Amino acid sequence: MTQGWLLAWPGIDLLIVLAKTCRSPHPHCCTSRTTEPMKRDSRFHIAVIPGDGIGPEIVAACLQVLDILQERLGGIGFDYRKLEGGAGFYQKTGTAFSDESMAVCKKADAVLLGAFGLPDVRYPDGTEISTQFDLRVEMDLYAGLRPIRSYPGLPRVLADKRAALIDLVIVREQSEGLFYSRGRGTVEEDQLAWETMKVSRHGSRRISEFAFRIASRRAKSRRRTGKVTCIDKANVLSSMAFFRKVFAEVAAQHPEIKSEYVYVDAMAMNLVRAPWDFDVLVTENAFGGILSDLAAGVVGSLGLAPSADIGEKHAVFQPAHGSAPHMAGLGIANPVAQILSAALMLDWLADQHGEPRLAHGARILERAVEKALTVVCPIEFRGEDGTAAIAKAIMTQIRKV
Repeated sequence: MTQGWLLAWPGIDLLIVLAKTCRSPHPHCCTSRTTEPMKRDSRFHIAVIPGDGIGPEIVAACLQVLDILQERLGGIGFDYRKLEGGAGFYQKTGTAFSDESMAVCKKADAVLLGAFGLPDVRYPDGTEISTQFDLRVEMDLYAGLRPIRSYPGLPRVLADKRAALIDLVIVREQSEGLFYSRGRGTVEEDQLAWETMKVSRHGSRRISEFAFRIASRRAKSRRRTGKVTCIDKANVLSSMAFFRKVFAEVAAQHPEIKSEYVYVDAMAMNLVRAPWDFDVLVTENAFGGILSDLAAGVVGSLGLAPSADIGEKHAVFQPAHGSAPHMAGLGIANPVAQILSAALMLDWLADQHGEPRLAHGARILERAVEKALTVVCPIEFRGEDGTAAIAKAIMTQIRKV
């Protein structure tokens, strides 16, 4: 496989976590190659769900960028199947995502999402409409990847010069944890509410193994010792003490990789004080969601934060940010996280189909984004460049790099 697919961050063994071999020449590779033959027509079927708020705008910009990128890929092509889903769809139909659309996603080579949710549209229990959660459950997308890095062309949030070195990845266990309780919580007579956190040996072990594989490949590509930080609340919660125990068992099998333990509240402080000290962070679902947003803020914006949700058979790619409905239709949304998520998708497809042209395309896209951000400045960085200008700058760089 050719898993660069954390965009200059580490690649990840996302498809088959227990796989032992990897023949990829790419330093960030982490999944093992499947035996599925390359498609003769070199076309890939992508299910696209633009979603709510700014989702349709940033997805449209992303697809424009991918269309330009295809010109550099020597015959590679993409066929898009746009699907409806999200809060707006729920308003119209009473369902967030149809069974038919779910079937399309399962048959697609990959799924590319925009953003979901509208503040005034809720389920009867008061929770938001989040189609991505439905996909995670239905497809068992247990590994959530949230890469975080700084970009030299943009203003830094932290004054310390070492902020330019921020390059970490948060690995989030997504099949259980506190979010396992979604749809299962109870409220008793409007007086008491219950949620359940699930932590299993199977889930804890496979996500810990996953994190060590990432760290191993990062270490090789950077010629340094890798490090995995287990983030929990083991001093208070027995479920977290169990998660730590299983992590320790896995860590003992990887003596070449450093391991450490940090309580989640201390980790929140450390991500602000010295984020450059961290490499790979592995944690429970809810903790990972909170820390991912915090880490994105440390580098300036969720608009720079891509994400990948990976299972053994399926993968979904989307920006880590929300739908920002107050920005919808204004042309000011930053499409970078959406475009970088597409780069993750290309690398994953390269792995799945043994197609190095896709991995090459991911590298082109990553470099184009980095170079474009030395020319344009998103509005959240007090710049003046909106969706179209940023996408245009990236397309210009694609033709150059």
